[in-house]
Amino acid sequence: MPEAASLSSQRIHVTEDDPIEALYARGVTDGLPVVPPTETRVQRMLAATERDPSELIGLIGPNYGRATIEKIAINAVMAGCHPSYFPVVLAGVEAMCEEQFCIHGINVTTFSATPMAIVNGPIRKQIGVNGGHNALGHGFRANATIGRTFRLCIINIGGAKPHEITKATMGHPAQYTFCVGENEEESPWEPFHVERGYRPEQSTITLFAGHSPMQLNDHASRDAEQLALSLGWTMTALWNHKNFPLFSDTMLVVCPEHAKTFAQDGWSKNDLRQFLFEKIRRPLRELRPGVNGGEGVGVSMLRTPQKDREPATDDTLFPKFAKPERIAIIVAGGTAGRFSAAVQGWAGGDAGSKITTKEIAV
Repeated sequence: MPEAASLSSQRIHVTEDDPIEALYARGVTDGLPVVPPTETRVQRMLAATERDPSELIGLIGPNYGRATIEKIAINAVMAGCHPSYFPVVLAGVEAMCEEQFCIHGINVTTFSATPMAIVNGPIRKQIGVNGGHNALGHGFRANATIGRTFRLCIINIGGAKPHEITKATMGHPAQYTFCVGENEEESPWEPFHVERGYRPEQSTITLFAGHSPMQLNDHASRDAEQLALSLGWTMTALWNHKNFPLFSDTMLVVCPEHAKTFAQDGWSKNDLRQFLFEKIRRPLRELRPGVNGGEGVGVSMLRTPQKDREPATDDTLFPKFAKPERIAIIVAGGTAGRFSAAVQGWAGGDAGSKITTKEIAV
């Protein structure tokens, strides 16, 4: 048996009959009951890694609390993680702490973004991360507790609590947990992590600053162009039907049946991205503020154009997606049912959040 790690966290002697109620009283939950992080449970979690408990992974805003291995282990216990999930959790927190992911902004914005985790590679099967039926839903401990650990780390290390410094106007249920495995076995395309430069045999976790998923139903389209138009025009409702172009990335979760339709016509992921960029466009006359709603296309589009761009007229077409590469695509879901999903991102560009991938050390 490995030697127990030396812990530095404060020990709390609980005098109440129910330690779960004591944890509620301390304000360290996400609203659901948590598993009491006894020293035995934390030690069991730490035994899943050879890293020093005092090692600093990074800082989590807005309070810039220190995310050490030990503090992350405590939150993983509270979330209900099995120790075999801990390497995935560590890689995810590492991604969260990357400056380019902008966790500070995500945690204090009036939007409702939350880290959406995508797990790729062999570890999905090894620890039971679901990417099949009910991929974005309930029923799987690995998905539920890995994603929940990120939320608890945000609360207890980052200090982001609603009604305090977290100012999301609406929020959404996926803020409790948002973790999915890519259904690589049912995908006709290369896995998401391979697209991002990793080898198929490597395991990775990717974080995307996502809002609530929007289900895209199409049981009728039988060729790639029909289906792409159907999905693309449905996605024009993301943010607002007049936000052309989006100022965020988009995560398109393609179900296996839809993926087969694209594959049978020889479409690659890049073909789909390029088609959506070129075809899903509306003229400026439909996007002006006050036309079918007070919201309108970005003010920058209505100003005097720059010298490298022709003046916009009412007939000028604006794309829904700013660039093809701003559409990320994974395959997930069950093998029956033609339901895909789109997840709108938080603010993109240099001032926003960038999709971040980390290898999982196993």
